[in-house]
Amino acid sequence: MTDQQPAGPGPQQGRNADEILDIVDEHDRVVGQAPRGAAYARRLRHRCTFILARDAQDRIFVHRRTAQKLVFPSHYDMFVGGVVGAGESYDDAALREAEEELGVTGLPRPVPLFKFLYETPEHTWWSAVYEVRCTLPVAPQAEEVAWHAFLTEEELAARLPEWQWVPDGLEAFRRLRDWEAAGRPADGQGHAS
Repeated sequence: MTDQQPAGPGPQQGRNADEILDIVDEHDRVVGQAPRGAAYARRLRHRCTFILARDAQDRIFVHRRTAQKLVFPSHYDMFVGGVVGAGESYDDAALREAEEELGVTGLPRPVPLFKFLYETPEHTWWSAVYEVRCTLPVAPQAEEVAWHAFLTEEELAARLPEWQWVPDGLEAFRRLRDWEAAGRPADGQGHAS
């Protein structure tokens, strides 16, 4: 889910590595800025969006990342999304990332659900989880997405133990299921622990 720069040479790699991100503390307060490449190399906490996209039949958009991705190459993900740029809001980043990754324009604004802090020994980022209804024909970016389909809840559940998933997306999905089981707050601003 994390929209990383490709491993191979090219203009996108430099642009993504040089993109400036807000660096945040454990309470999601901005404490500085750094280029994206430095944020990953030095494990600086930043912000990311995770958007669960459903089609008109309520199926979930699932994709496999390209083999050229720097982080989690060829892994599957049930979210679209990526990093939040410096000075960008989570909501603006969610819409931008969803339209970019799905290859659509005119998408409704994704609905914010909750945030959580994702931390591993290698990575750390505040994760804002959203959902959006996409009734437009999708045309994902070939440099980002090697395969895609809309899967039913049952089809996705059957593939969870079979496919290699991005760990941050899998954690976001687990928290989404827990959040839904606990009863979705009416204001959409609930927080998962």
